[in-house]
Amino acid sequence: MAHTQRQKIEKHQRESRLAFWMLAPTFAVVLALVLFPVIWNIWISLKPVSLADLRGDALFRFNPGLDNFRRVFSDPGFGSTLLTTLVYTIGGSLLSILLGLAAALLVNGEFRGRALLRGLFMAPYIAPVVAVTFTWSFILDPQMGVLNGLAMKHGLVDRPIPFLSQRWLDLEIMGLGFRIPLALISVILFEGWRYFPFAFLFILARLQNIPDQLYHAASVDGATPLQRFLHITLPQLTAVLSILFLFRFIWTFNKFDDIFLLTRGQAGTKTLPLDLYDYAFGQLNMGAGSATAMVLFGILALCMFVYFRWGMRFEN
Repeated sequence: MAHTQRQKIEKHQRESRLAFWMLAPTFAVVLALVLFPVIWNIWISLKPVSLADLRGDALFRFNPGLDNFRRVFSDPGFGSTLLTTLVYTIGGSLLSILLGLAAALLVNGEFRGRALLRGLFMAPYIAPVVAVTFTWSFILDPQMGVLNGLAMKHGLVDRPIPFLSQRWLDLEIMGLGFRIPLALISVILFEGWRYFPFAFLFILARLQNIPDQLYHAASVDGATPLQRFLHITLPQLTAVLSILFLFRFIWTFNKFDDIFLLTRGQAGTKTLPLDLYDYAFGQLNMGAGSATAMVLFGILALCMFVYFRWGMRFEN
């Protein structure tokens, strides 16, 4: 009996060692590609490091401090940049999901050419970002842009509108004056258009797994299409939509290339990733750039905590 028990213990130990060695490569990759860069960024954010210091021994001198964070938070434009980042992130995320939902509902039914239309919907997402930003810049150009040309030809506007270089646009509707952030809305529209195919794929996959019996039963009970959408489709999509918003929020909050290529952060479109780029490569201040990266990380960590603490409970 004792011999059998000892064999079981030895077998368990061998299996534990085997599991450890099988997981070791994964731990090594995570340590090298995730944990080490995070720890290194935290270390740089606490030191007065310029771009030239990255090749010297200044990084290894133990003189940490919070001067970089004081510089970031004391910047007069930090508050407006943070607000712009949040507006851009929330607006772009919601718009991409709404467009994805509309596209998924459109191709969910059976009709000729549905496969072709699905493929066309993927074009914005798979096209190179440089190509699509150049196309949008050309369309919205105040001098040679197609949109301004058509608007002036049909008398909708009396002068060209610089969509990507004008910060505010004053409108008057029914005697009421409005002032809208023109350039910011333009880049939000681009964000929603470019990334709606990502939401489209997830939403369409979930739509096709909703049992048809639910819609048939609702039709028998006299439910209208709007009622079926509100009481059957939307509840079935709640989990997918919330996860999509979380993903899009994280990715859009860190988005750099779209705004940089469209506006260079001008006309009220400067976000925190562009602020980070300006510190690190414009002012050659890697310490302040790393501090800005840690601010981004902290805000996203807070948002994820709120989502998993209360958002998941709401879904359940």
